[in-house]
Amino acid sequence: MGLLSILRKLKSTPDQEVRILLLGLDNGGKTTLLKQLASEDISHITPTQGFNIKSVQSQGFKLNVWDIGGQRKIRPYWRNYFENTDVLIYVIDSADRKRFEETGQELAELLDEEKLSGVPVLIFANKQDLLTAAPASEIAEGLNLHTIRDRVWQIQSCSALTGEGVQDGMNWLCKSVNAKKK
Repeated sequence: MGLLSILRKLKSTPDQEVRILLLGLDNGGKTTLLKQLASEDISHITPTQGFNIKSVQSQGFKLNVWDIGGQRKIRPYWRNYFENTDVLIYVIDSADRKRFEETGQELAELLDEEKLSGVPVLIFANKQDLLTAAPASEIAEGLNLHTIRDRVWQIQSCSALTGEGVQDGMNWLCKSVNAKKK
């Protein structure tokens, strides 16, 4: 089930547009996730140097997914994309425990951003197909996600490579966007 089926679920008004910002540290799997959602080939993915955007139009509905590179030198430019964001998807490499503190700091800074205030957050605990991956519950506890009170959020175990868990996260995203738009 790809973007078109997600679009059909999201569609509640004609010409509704949903802007999704896809962020996370470099090598977290953001581009693989985006290509998985768009049902594209994921066998040749290179690090994103700037950004990727996928727009899909279906029956008067438009979903824009902005995938911004996660290298340290690019992160200050993330704020240029905050305006009019409907949902933030934050991708974490669950197997890269050495960077949990860094990814936690970046997420905390995003949640403090005024332009992202109240924006629902879907956190994908990616790379669950790896034996060294931390479970989503451990990541949630380490990032103190339970203290988030100003928005709805969800952490979802997934593997962008296999697609496992991705649909569950997108189903939550659809429900959150519909609830926010009402």
